[in-house]
Amino acid sequence: MTAGKWLFRSVAAVLAAWLLVALAVAQSPQSVTLHVDANAAGTPFPHFWEKMFGSGRAILTLRQSYQDDLVSVRDVTGFDAVRAHGIFMDEVGLYDPDRQTLIPAQTAQRDTTAEGIYNFTYIDQIYDALLAHGVRPFVELSFMPRKLASDPARLHGFWYHPNVTPPKDYAGWDAMLQAFARHLVARYGLDEVSHWDFEVWNEPNLDFWGGSPKQPTYWELYDHTARALKSVSLRLRVGGPSTAQAAWVAAFLQHCHDAGVPVDFVSTHVYANDSAKDVFGTTEQIPRDAMVCRSVAKVHGEIAASPYPQLPLIFSEYNASYANEPNVTDSTYMGPWLANTIRQCDGLTEAMSYWTFSDVFEEQGVERTPFYGGFGLIAAGGIRKPAFHAFAMLHQLGETRLPVDSDSALATRRADGRLALALWNYAPPDGTGSHYTPPGVAAGPTRHFLVQLQGVDPAAPVTVLRVDSTHGNVLAAYDAMGRPANLTLQQLATLRQASAAAPPEVTALEHGQLQLDVPAHGLALLLVGAAQVH
Repeated sequence: MTAGKWLFRSVAAVLAAWLLVALAVAQSPQSVTLHVDANAAGTPFPHFWEKMFGSGRAILTLRQSYQDDLVSVRDVTGFDAVRAHGIFMDEVGLYDPDRQTLIPAQTAQRDTTAEGIYNFTYIDQIYDALLAHGVRPFVELSFMPRKLASDPARLHGFWYHPNVTPPKDYAGWDAMLQAFARHLVARYGLDEVSHWDFEVWNEPNLDFWGGSPKQPTYWELYDHTARALKSVSLRLRVGGPSTAQAAWVAAFLQHCHDAGVPVDFVSTHVYANDSAKDVFGTTEQIPRDAMVCRSVAKVHGEIAASPYPQLPLIFSEYNASYANEPNVTDSTYMGPWLANTIRQCDGLTEAMSYWTFSDVFEEQGVERTPFYGGFGLIAAGGIRKPAFHAFAMLHQLGETRLPVDSDSALATRRADGRLALALWNYAPPDGTGSHYTPPGVAAGPTRHFLVQLQGVDPAAPVTVLRVDSTHGNVLAAYDAMGRPANLTLQQLATLRQASAAAPPEVTALEHGQLQLDVPAHGLALLLVGAAQVH
């Protein structure tokens, strides 16, 4: 053996030994000890993360699969509002100035709006369907009807090609908004519609708005829209700027103040993989588990420093990714990411609208495979993703948040007296592209929790709910099939069954303590027996 070969093999052996040690350390359990006092005063913990959801464009509401998914998500979250693009798009059929107005003399006393240039047939079916399922519309006022558009050919690149230009005639826009609002009030009553939120447009700082320059032309759209709605009733709630990347809020509120334009709430959007340059104007690398709530805190501070410091803040879109990343939105990664986002954003926003509740969704076209990184909690065919189970579990958190010194736990007290604790093991998403962790490959070290509870029966029963690689993870069954792009009916039935929640585990405290292991990308929820009453 030459000296060179000996040196090479020696170095290789050292490196191999180092890698084995590093792997062993990386995979060794991490220990976390939690102390929770069930009788602590706590703070209010409204479920801001599940009050509303986004969805595919408005016309999809008429599909049975959309309504089935809506009911499934509402059953486990109790959400009460849904936001969709495109209520003014031509496919909904509201606006057509070329329709003939034929009003017989004997009907002159009737409301003849429907026989004029406005047709509310599909709008009524859309909103009737939502309300029938106990869900109110969060009304995004978009996009431009082609015959009202300043440039009928200026279309967005989405598969359904919405028109993104300002109106050619603001008198026509104002009249349409007034007719729309009057119709809603007449059909559903002012007491109902006054609880709806009307949001002006969608992400005007991006290519969803064709006005130039963007900001002043959006101010003009907002001003006309807000005043048109308020002319119907001052009780109608209107807000904006509905921007991407948490943008424009300070300037928007200053404009509303200077112009004397009504504003009832602030709305904006952010995604966990937005860049620091786009959101904060910096070159820092903000990790995916911190971006959303840092953005929420930024906007919360801008409102507090504005002429309207008490305005409600609604993040009307958020998610862990704005792209189609199966290793993120289809995977168990979403459980810890969601729980950690809730922990950080508590107290900073009135509501956050997860984008979206369902993969009945066509912005990039008709889905070609069930797991493509869609935004929804439910994949095509009614297949429940891990994120669905994460929302269902976190819904069971209580209404009072209790102190706990950890970035991997939430402790709450429920109205029924039981404690509900969420424990998680956050790790970054697997890979950088379109794949998720193969079966049997750990995403990181297991986390060992020692939970010490005070103020409860030291032998209280405990129910444990889980979502992780082996609990509530339909991707394991999909992997076993070889990840087919197109499913047979039998495969679809198998995946639906495999997408059910994992059965709960029943155990009990021992001397007021519980030990639990949570794998990387895992989320566990503990429901502990009733707290002692003093």
